[in-house]
Amino acid sequence: MGSLQDRIDQAGGPLAMLRSSQIGQYVFPVAAEWSNWRDEQEAWNNSAVLLDQSHHMTDLYIEGPDTVRLLSDFSINNYRNFGRDRAKQIVCCNEQGQVIGDAVLFGLDDCRVNVVGRPHVPNWLEYQVSRGGYDVVLDRDERTVGNLRGRRTYRFEVQGPNAWAVLEKVNGGPIEGIKFFGMGQITIAGRRVRVLKHGMAAAPGLEIWGPAHEGELVRNAILEAGREFGLIQGGGRAYSTASTESGWYASVLPAVYSDPTMADYRKWLPDNGFEAMASLGGSMISDRIEDYYILPWDAGYKFADFNHDFVGRDALLALKDEPHLKKVSLVWDNDDVVDIFRSQFNDGDQRYKFMEAPAAYYATFPFDQVTKDGRSVGFSTYVVYSSNLRRWVSLALVNENDLTDGDQVEVLWGEPNGGSNRPLVERHRQKLVKATVMPSPVPSRVREGYRPYLEMA
Repeated sequence: MGSLQDRIDQAGGPLAMLRSSQIGQYVFPVAAEWSNWRDEQEAWNNSAVLLDQSHHMTDLYIEGPDTVRLLSDFSINNYRNFGRDRAKQIVCCNEQGQVIGDAVLFGLDDCRVNVVGRPHVPNWLEYQVSRGGYDVVLDRDERTVGNLRGRRTYRFEVQGPNAWAVLEKVNGGPIEGIKFFGMGQITIAGRRVRVLKHGMAAAPGLEIWGPAHEGELVRNAILEAGREFGLIQGGGRAYSTASTESGWYASVLPAVYSDPTMADYRKWLPDNGFEAMASLGGSMISDRIEDYYILPWDAGYKFADFNHDFVGRDALLALKDEPHLKKVSLVWDNDDVVDIFRSQFNDGDQRYKFMEAPAAYYATFPFDQVTKDGRSVGFSTYVVYSSNLRRWVSLALVNENDLTDGDQVEVLWGEPNGGSNRPLVERHRQKLVKATVMPSPVPSRVREGYRPYLEMA
């Protein structure tokens, strides 16, 4: 089997490889809809929703006396009070301080953790362990795509303003003593299950997991308890929009493709893995892969702890007081979006790039150019339709000193030269779409009450 580096060399460089990939959106291998995606979106804002996260993320279990030392050496986080029933948003960088990836870190015990997320961070940590020097044991539970043995655990999320009432009913009593982004246990259908507390829509909810064979029993108990509170199941189509609506940058392009110090890592990664098969799409065109990398601050991760040594520390310390990108939401102009849909009736190639609802992004890593008065000010990513907002909205990273809330910008929708050579991208024209800069996330009650992983050091 070849390596990522082999694939890059064969393609003529990382950009050529990523832009010619036949892969589209990141796959959420669950039912697309249980009812309809509009009601499922609105449930996390108005009542409660059960989201199935059992299949699309990689779980990397790490256990041993050097567990915390490994994590500390390769992430920007603070681990002084980390241990059992603590959780963090772990962020890993390369030597230049550019983000390789982020994931949720669950403290299962003082020397045992689970790293859950897209494969970027599990791959990076597994590689470091393979080089030796850490007394740990790894157990990898691959996401359903490519997992031949079946998942070890189910993972559900119950969110929305009625979520806590549902959870306390199914638990048979009050749920107390679990702090935000803390962990604990509750009882569901006679089973003790572990939970992580966080929230959407200005209300607390729980992420719940346990042995895979108990998943349907737990699911059915939650659905039964939630019936009177308006809880419904959310499918893959609604779930694909949740990160944009809640203001979380779902997945950075891993900064591993060009750094000379990471040559051995690229040779370690397989030629059919996530980094090799992922796709890059959109109107932002550069001949430098580094222009698609970001720093932790750009995505809102402001918790870098410089009181310990970690890969990327010196570079980040030098850049700490420099201008950064700022994460915002862009609310797209209704008339311009209607023009895109109206163009679908035009003859030949006189159509704009189609906007698939509810998630219109068509690559693993979407990058669309954002301009103000004809000048580039950043990029837009993960554009979705929100039934809660009744608008198309995207997440964007823009120059922090150039834009403020309420400013008008333009997003260039579609790809140059009539489209790409990827079969899943139809021939089309580009369209400048007006958009309004707004805080991220957009809804005021969500913005005030949703405390995302960004704060957790």
